[in-house]
Amino acid sequence: MELNERNIEEIVKQVLQGMTPQSTEKPSRPVAGNIPAKSRAAMLTALEKYEIKEFAIPTLGDDDILVKVEGCGICGTDAHEFKRDPFNLIPLVLGHEGTGEIVKMGKNVKKDSAGKPLAVGDKIVTCMIFKDNPDITMFDLNKQNVGGADVYGLLPDDEIHLNGWFADYLVVRGGSSVFNVSDLDLDSRILIEPAAVLIHAVERAKTTGILRFNSRVVVQGCGPIGLLCIAILRTMGIENIVAVDGEQKRLDFARELGAEKSVNFKDHKGIEALAEGVKDAFGGYLADFAFQCTGSPVAHSNIYKFIRNGGGLCELGFFINGGDATINPHFDICSKELTVVGSWVYTLRDYATTFDFLKRAKGIGLPINKLITHRFPLSQINEAHQTNLRMEGLKIAIINE
Repeated sequence: MELNERNIEEIVKQVLQGMTPQSTEKPSRPVAGNIPAKSRAAMLTALEKYEIKEFAIPTLGDDDILVKVEGCGICGTDAHEFKRDPFNLIPLVLGHEGTGEIVKMGKNVKKDSAGKPLAVGDKIVTCMIFKDNPDITMFDLNKQNVGGADVYGLLPDDEIHLNGWFADYLVVRGGSSVFNVSDLDLDSRILIEPAAVLIHAVERAKTTGILRFNSRVVVQGCGPIGLLCIAILRTMGIENIVAVDGEQKRLDFARELGAEKSVNFKDHKGIEALAEGVKDAFGGYLADFAFQCTGSPVAHSNIYKFIRNGGGLCELGFFINGGDATINPHFDICSKELTVVGSWVYTLRDYATTFDFLKRAKGIGLPINKLITHRFPLSQINEAHQTNLRMEGLKIAIINE
């Protein structure tokens, strides 16, 4: 047989096929690691009392996901529930600022809520559990937030028990919103939920038409919420930011996250003096826009004095009923013609936008991860909550061993 280039290609192809075993069997869906029969969970059984309990890991349904928890932040809502149980949920497993790794999936699970493929080994976060509300979708923008939906970490206890992120494993049920965030580090993933609150607040502020690149912006309250607000404003290109708080360490960190100047309200006696301090920080001008990030009615009453005529305010500090605030509608709103918006929780689109914010913040050198100041194992969750109540740090996180 005359050998030509075509014959040689055929011979090589036949040899390679003989060396490589051919199989038509499709591989089964893998399982990451060994899954135990039971999972620990921190069950809040009474006010200021967690008990570490063990619960059987249930059989997954076709639309469910089993997640091995890597970490979860302690939210102000967790603190309120730990201290006072305002939602009347005890006993329950708390924790909604969590993230972890998929270790098992039902056969119907293919993609996350943004259409990104999901597989065993991916890192995920959950947002809300939607049952029968078609008005809340990824493309709803700001028409309706997700405050009326259920959330892992604030679910009544049931036969599954593994309903919150303060555990070794979480069962994510069908109908939940899930996002693949494998491209983010653990600290960034823990900060997604609180950061989404501020993404939503800034989007609400933008609807006023007042918040611009050159706006003078005051942020009152430099806990994790206020600090994240400052970081988001800075990533948007807003530079003229003044932070107001009573703790100097928090004000110093606000400068690291993008505030140009800071005002310690403890250095000023009375609201008029404090307003002058804010005005001086802006070079003799009042703020164009203000974000009120505390849960203090007094702080809400004060912030109107920081804002110029025709300015704007976003109030986002009251995630629970913190009491009534006293204002003078004529002087504080009407004669100033202020534009005021409220903000609470977020939309799914805001949640997805948060991923890009966290990447951008790191890209411009903002030390976002320094927000997590304390890390505790699950076994020390009571100590972690007491540390949070004493305001000894900023974001307190439970990190699984």
